[in-house]
Amino acid sequence: MASAPQSNGHAAKPVTMAVVGAGSRGTTYAAYALENPELAKVVAVAEPSRHSIPQDLQCSDWKSLKAKGKIADAVIIAVQDHQHVEAVQDFAELGYHILCEKPMATSVADCVKIRNLAQATAPKVFGMGHVLRYSPYNRAVKDVIDSGALGEIVNIQHIEPVGNQHFAHSDIDIVNFYLSGLQPTKVHSFGSLRHFKKSQKPAEAGTAKRCLECPHERDCVWSARKIYIDTLEGGVEKWARHFVDAEVLDIENVTEALNRTNYGTCVYEGDNDVVDHQIVNIEYEGGITASVTMSAFTESVCQRGTRIQGTKGELIGDMTTFDVFDFLSRTSKHYTPKLDGGYHGGGDTGLARAFVRAVAEGDQSVLHVTVDDILDSHLLVFAAEKARRESCVVDFGRFKQASGAS
Repeated sequence: MASAPQSNGHAAKPVTMAVVGAGSRGTTYAAYALENPELAKVVAVAEPSRHSIPQDLQCSDWKSLKAKGKIADAVIIAVQDHQHVEAVQDFAELGYHILCEKPMATSVADCVKIRNLAQATAPKVFGMGHVLRYSPYNRAVKDVIDSGALGEIVNIQHIEPVGNQHFAHSDIDIVNFYLSGLQPTKVHSFGSLRHFKKSQKPAEAGTAKRCLECPHERDCVWSARKIYIDTLEGGVEKWARHFVDAEVLDIENVTEALNRTNYGTCVYEGDNDVVDHQIVNIEYEGGITASVTMSAFTESVCQRGTRIQGTKGELIGDMTTFDVFDFLSRTSKHYTPKLDGGYHGGGDTGLARAFVRAVAEGDQSVLHVTVDDILDSHLLVFAAEKARRESCVVDFGRFKQASGAS
């Protein structure tokens, strides 16, 4: 069964953690320590935040933190994606338990290197920021699959509406989670960067590089003012919290940040090379098929839709509730998993809770995922990208072998 890992209760002493990269994701995971001080405590940070860290344990970068030696049980690595492999190596060598924000790394070779580092330092725990695995909703879906209520799984259709204000995630991993124990065999993909590029910039925008100086701003769907300032005026702070370092948000400091950071840059003027719509089709062992559709052009934001079809029934869900239709009785059962609160349907809190417990118990299995599982999800994404770029069907077994992961 895939029930959500339970709290380890009031441990004899809290798990101590260092945070490397106290941006949006780093502070999200570290918030668990603020909310559960009897279970976890942040004792050092590279990029000081709101954890009341002593001055001598506030570091400007992880190299300075590394130089202090092992000063905590675990480290949260949430630096830029391309820096993950070096940071993981530095802290693995010091004997830290590691929670690394997704993606593992930005190349196949570096992902394999991190897998090898994690295996070499076992039994130290290695967690990955695949938060969807830890949401009450997805745990409940997994329980239904494992119970046999759907029979043998035949097909999964998963839709990720990223939303026109929020762009990219880890939904290939959640399909692997639903089908855990089964290896992908083939993958192919279609998709492109159709809209968010200079050739699509409205003529009315002229030469403006930033939203707040653009004559077309009020008529632009992608206006940073609409996303960050107008929503703040409406009482919604969560988006601006990602890039404004202030205890209290106001129009002035958000405006200043939009004029200074990339958050205020015109969406058509960035160096973006990420597709804005994509379809990935996957075949798994036993002939099971799955499709993942991602689009940035949706009203809903990350309100994923999933259909899982088996030989005995069908599950249809929307990341909040789901229904299971039984083919034999011709009846439907409605499920409403209790959400933990927070982002990603409680997945952020669920992952932090599971990681802290895994560290406290020194047990990787508490995370319900192995380092090889984590690597496979990443390799499948790289294989899908190869298929998209080369207009081909990729044999996953051969791709994995060529990567040096086998």
